[in-house]
Amino acid sequence: MKKFILSAVAASSLVACTSVESAVVSGTEIASNGEAVAVVQANALGLTAIFHIIDIVQSDLDTVVNKLLIAEAKAMGASKVELLQAGTTPRHGIYALTGTIIGITSSSVTGVAVK
Repeated sequence: MKKFILSAVAASSLVACTSVESAVVSGTEIASNGEAVAVVQANALGLTAIFHIIDIVQSDLDTVVNKLLIAEAKAMGASKVELLQAGTTPRHGIYALTGTIIGITSSSVTGVAVK
């Protein structure tokens, strides 16, 4: 049983659960500081251990903004991203109790890709 649990944790640590969704929009129909190319949303789920101290699979704002959202926007031909909403699971204070042994964290961000 211990080997099964250990192998399940090891397997889940190799796979990061991320999602990037985008919708191409007309620059004349979306109000932004530039010509809008697309609306992009990025989500990431993470796995932590021992009161959120040890990251097994990383999920924070740096990951979803820089590695997911901006990368997708640049791949669609945008030069900048106007952030609309960003959020992440708190890891400190009373929230640390939710990750006593194994915890799950979540981060998400939404933005408009502009030229």
